[in-house]
Amino acid sequence: MRRASRTIMFSLMTFLLAGSALTGCSGNSGNKEAAPSTDSSTEAAAVTYPIKTDKTLTYWGALPNALTGVRSEHAEVPFYQEWQKQTGIKVDFTAPPTNQIDESFNVMLASGELPDMLEYNFFGFPGGPEKAIKDGYILELNDLIDKYAPNYKKYLQEHPEVEKMVKTDNGSHYAFPFIRGDESLLTFQGPVIRKDWLDELGLPVPETIDEWTATLKAFKEKKGAAAPVSFVGKPRVFNELGNGAFVGAFGVTRDFYLEDGKVKFGPAEPGYKDFLSLFRQWYAEGLLDKDVATVDSKVMDANITSGATGATWGNSGGGIGKWTPIIKEKDPKASIIAAPYPVLEKGTTPKFGQRDYFMSTGGMVAISATSKNAELAVKLLDYGYSEAGNRLFNFGTEGVSYTLENGVPVFTDLLMNNPEKLAPAQAMSLYIRGNTMGPFVSDKGVSEQYLNLPEQQEAVATWQKTDMAKYQIPLVTPTPEESAEFANIMADVNTLVDEMTLKIILGTEPLEAYNGYLDKLNSVKLSRAIEIKQAALERYLQR
Repeated sequence: MRRASRTIMFSLMTFLLAGSALTGCSGNSGNKEAAPSTDSSTEAAAVTYPIKTDKTLTYWGALPNALTGVRSEHAEVPFYQEWQKQTGIKVDFTAPPTNQIDESFNVMLASGELPDMLEYNFFGFPGGPEKAIKDGYILELNDLIDKYAPNYKKYLQEHPEVEKMVKTDNGSHYAFPFIRGDESLLTFQGPVIRKDWLDELGLPVPETIDEWTATLKAFKEKKGAAAPVSFVGKPRVFNELGNGAFVGAFGVTRDFYLEDGKVKFGPAEPGYKDFLSLFRQWYAEGLLDKDVATVDSKVMDANITSGATGATWGNSGGGIGKWTPIIKEKDPKASIIAAPYPVLEKGTTPKFGQRDYFMSTGGMVAISATSKNAELAVKLLDYGYSEAGNRLFNFGTEGVSYTLENGVPVFTDLLMNNPEKLAPAQAMSLYIRGNTMGPFVSDKGVSEQYLNLPEQQEAVATWQKTDMAKYQIPLVTPTPEESAEFANIMADVNTLVDEMTLKIILGTEPLEAYNGYLDKLNSVKLSRAIEIKQAALERYLQR
């Protein structure tokens, strides 16, 4: 069990770093002509909701993080009650313990007692979703989609670029996924900084590494910031830099990326040594948080809101949106804004930045191979891709969580100014799934209302100005046979990268130790991991 959990965690870790949350497809390079597909010539049967049935489906999946401490089970959440009401299908929900998703999932697989539906990241399953199908855990859904999922099938036919992402190399559909419905929804993270401090000190928003260094020195010397810039160090130090913040200025990321058609691994490229040199300097000069290896999200919140930290990496919602009201209570002039991804030369476009895919890992729902109600489960899940279901998932129930104004759903005060003093993210998670992930297509109207501060809206526009799309590896996975090999290699690789990165930055190892570390990367077969990624890329391009 421990080994299975470890493999899943490494699969998640190695595939998700480059995109904050990646998802994709897995499988082997079988005969594509004989592979199953969603045949556009097969007409899916029309479904009228609510369905009349006396059957009860079973569903396993975690509650949204925002509901931690607010609700303990799905039955207490109005959204799930309304989903059953609108579809006419009763569902018995089970939630794994908080922060124990993988452990609970492994125990469930070992028991052999699986629910009808599993909300889990099968992209991170050892061997990928094709292996999960082969091992008899989940169903291949092609025929079921053809027959009983007209809404989802129609969406894929209208969006072939998404349809390519949601199946394996063998052409197998394995889950009903979460899909970001607009380009504007792909970017939501990046560098953030105290704008009021910049104004007070007469400094511009930093764009280059040199400007960042000067700004952080001013924060330390003139604002008394104990940790001018800091990052969350748990569960993994500098994990948040995988999208290219700061390290991207030197032409690399913390993970795999694509350049001239070839897969590269940033920590093995020369630019990574330059990044280590910069952060080593910042740490020695007291510009980088001295406790960066142990900072968790609670400590980060305290550092930002107390004025100990003036810059970090954050989300538009959970970062800027969370911190701004708190600091404004202390000082109405206080402001946190997005900064561009740093570059070396002013006026150049950042090479890397956070950019998710239209399909994301969270929220995908598969149907277990042991389910006796697969057809009904498909009909339940297909509802999220219908017009009515899309409205429910994104905005909830009319007259409760939203009203229509000129035909546009507008959230009520129940969500935006909750009478029980729940934060908008918490209140939203009670009535919708549009601010999290699930089996549906997200609507940009949710984020436009959720990100209601000007600083939040401007942040997304600022962070989008990168060339990340050119260097982002598509949603690829190794074959089931390659997956175990890749996971074992990357377990050693990532351990080496994490240890040496921290040692060099904290000064316990000299910068020159980087050269020896490259030899160690070669000894644990990094080149083979790159080969596996490259092969997966080539298969993906042939789909």
